[in-house]
Amino acid sequence: MATTAADGRRRWGGAARAAAAVALGAAAAAALVVSCAAPPEAGPPVTPSAAEPPVNVGLAVGAAGVTLGGDAALTLTAPDGARVGEIPAGEVWRAGAGGSSSSAGIDLATGSGVRVTSAEQVLVAPADGLSPVRANGRSYRGTLALLRDRTGITVVNRVPLESYLLGVVSAEMGRRDPTEREALRAQAVVSRTYAMRNLGRWRAQGFDLYATVADQVYAGIGAETPEGRDAVETTRGLVLTWNGGPIDAFFFSTCGGRTADGAEVFRGAERPYLRSVPDLGPDGLAYCAISPRYRWREEWSGEALRGVLRTTLPTVAGVAAARVDDVQDVRVVSRSASGRVARLGIALEREEVEVDGPSVRQVLRTVSGDILRSTAFTLDVSRDRGRVTRVVAEGTGNGHGVGFCQWGAVGRARSGQDFQRILAAYYPETQLSRLY
Repeated sequence: MATTAADGRRRWGGAARAAAAVALGAAAAAALVVSCAAPPEAGPPVTPSAAEPPVNVGLAVGAAGVTLGGDAALTLTAPDGARVGEIPAGEVWRAGAGGSSSSAGIDLATGSGVRVTSAEQVLVAPADGLSPVRANGRSYRGTLALLRDRTGITVVNRVPLESYLLGVVSAEMGRRDPTEREALRAQAVVSRTYAMRNLGRWRAQGFDLYATVADQVYAGIGAETPEGRDAVETTRGLVLTWNGGPIDAFFFSTCGGRTADGAEVFRGAERPYLRSVPDLGPDGLAYCAISPRYRWREEWSGEALRGVLRTTLPTVAGVAAARVDDVQDVRVVSRSASGRVARLGIALEREEVEVDGPSVRQVLRTVSGDILRSTAFTLDVSRDRGRVTRVVAEGTGNGHGVGFCQWGAVGRARSGQDFQRILAAYYPETQLSRLY
């Protein structure tokens, strides 16, 4: 999970990532919460293999429908191999959720609306075995699977791991200058490791990884760049390991000069390679100071703050919206070892609520509703007659702060560091291992 360096914002989302990702609805929002759960104790052992594994990527969940097409003809089959139909080259068909239950199946119709057939599941593949397939106008390598879920259609892209990474690296990092090549290579290794560690994470939903910041931003062929392809190809098969298995390769946009300890954000993430480390150059400046989100400022009026808390406190802290009548104080109760806000106190008229860890960013959302950029901030609170009238947060960094700092990697690459040194800085005590 991460913020992307591409637009200078965060691993918990931002303009470029949002544009890159296919909408996932409520399921994606739920994934953001689940992603803060304890990571598995150990990954599968890394043993060299002759072939790269396939990845099943969830492009959409609960979609009412999806358009399908391609420059080459597409064959449509059922899971048992029975032929369902064929979409001629250049035509666009629509798959819709038939009925209101998962047992109702998937309806297929031509571009003119003529119903072709209905099936429980549909597999979509290029007839020539090579050409891209398109879903909702976006092109992907590999094949697609359409699954009927409880509220609509789940769209899954089945693609080899290295092809998946082609659509991830530049979606995460954006176009980069040749002097920043090593940062892209580092991201390729991180993203490959993340994928290997989390294969099967969402198996109950029919796929391995979301195509959004719930896992990694994946935007298919449209996100690929020459620089990103070079990074994937020149690091092919390389993953980061510890104790024989792929690591929990957390990543984010901007650390602000020091990363966070894993346990500050993720329950059960006490890993020797996920510890807080300084991210400063020889001149004492943060490598990620080049990030547009290195420094930031947010402000709330008293009324705006009450409006935000009426929305966030019921979900995060179980406080009824009606009880958020007056806000008497907002204060930092404690900080973590890396200097981030570990616990935030909110004094209401009848009670004081304390939130901690990643919940701080969820509760203290911006006026526009975005998650707060980081927990590395200070507060300036103004009051009148016992009520908060204005709150200003001044902070640094963007994202959860654990592991790989994308903008820091760019700064390190500009300073001449290679991808091995960059990775060693953010994940101490790990090894580079070749999977295939």
